[in-house]
Amino acid sequence: MSQSLVKVYNEWDPLEEVIIGTAQGAQVPIGDKGLFSIRYSDYNNVATIPSGPHNKRIIEEAEEDLETFIDVVKKAGVIVRRPAPTDQSKEFGTPDWKSDGMYNFCPRDIMIAFCDMVIETPMSLRSRLFETFAYKDILIEYLKSGAKWISAPKPRLLDSIYNTTDASQSAIKEDEPVFDAANCLRLGRDIIYLVSDTGNELGALWLQSLLGEKFRVHPCKNLYASTHIDTTIILLKPGLVLVNPSRVNKDNMPKCLKKWKVLQGPEPIDVGFTGVAYGSAWISLNLFMLAPDLAVVEKTQKPLIKLLEKNGITCIPLQWRHGRTLGGGFHCVTLDVRRRGKLEDYTL
Repeated sequence: MSQSLVKVYNEWDPLEEVIIGTAQGAQVPIGDKGLFSIRYSDYNNVATIPSGPHNKRIIEEAEEDLETFIDVVKKAGVIVRRPAPTDQSKEFGTPDWKSDGMYNFCPRDIMIAFCDMVIETPMSLRSRLFETFAYKDILIEYLKSGAKWISAPKPRLLDSIYNTTDASQSAIKEDEPVFDAANCLRLGRDIIYLVSDTGNELGALWLQSLLGEKFRVHPCKNLYASTHIDTTIILLKPGLVLVNPSRVNKDNMPKCLKKWKVLQGPEPIDVGFTGVAYGSAWISLNLFMLAPDLAVVEKTQKPLIKLLEKNGITCIPLQWRHGRTLGGGFHCVTLDVRRRGKLEDYTL
């Protein structure tokens, strides 16, 4: 076999290849117990979830912003891959339930690229269980190049795994391993794993069993209880981390980051949303590192840009109008599969 096209160990090494999602076909899926408990628990019941296609203007503007972002990435000499077109309105199911799709906007949510592996994760939402199908041709090419292609055990996602009654507890129970890839951050021999409404402790256990003793998975249970980790902790470069000050403090900082310099993220400039907010205003912190000294940042976040530049990181400010509506920023819509670097231990 030739050399693997997948080789990435952290969130910041110089980027060589990336998968970037699409807003085409994005919709709110059919309402079910999982979608209600994880994303729409503030609604009255499942029946009131605003299922259906997103507004055409939102899709068109999101695609415009994506194309500008892609152009910047390509001009940096990076190979960009895209998902295959998907009809999200088609129904699918298992012996236990039926659903339709959500989108192919955030490949970060559904797959982990780490070392020479791509890991399909056991998604928390039924609507996203087969979302990786849009990337199948890309994954086959990676496999042929020598990469390892691994799929976690598909969860059953029965009604019983979802908690819709006790707001003090996680939205998902410990019936089986369930986690979104965006619950994880990579820093060499360590993986930070957010235990939240989209990732249970069994998921962390499964990931540790896969990676083995060579790596350390750090389940974090007291950081942020809602969904993904990349608006809570942002790894910028070795020894430098950006945190959401409303969620992270010296007491709950992951042990593997205790010696790192911490930047407190400034209050977000809220870009707003249309219809339903699928992400909070803290999507402002969802930046993407092209290299240890170069970040793509939403252009209205001037205090954040100033903070990063003060700490030696040049910023590329880009428009990103519908991050809150679609639930994804620059980090969410990317899956970096190859960066120029080597495996290191950043906690020594």
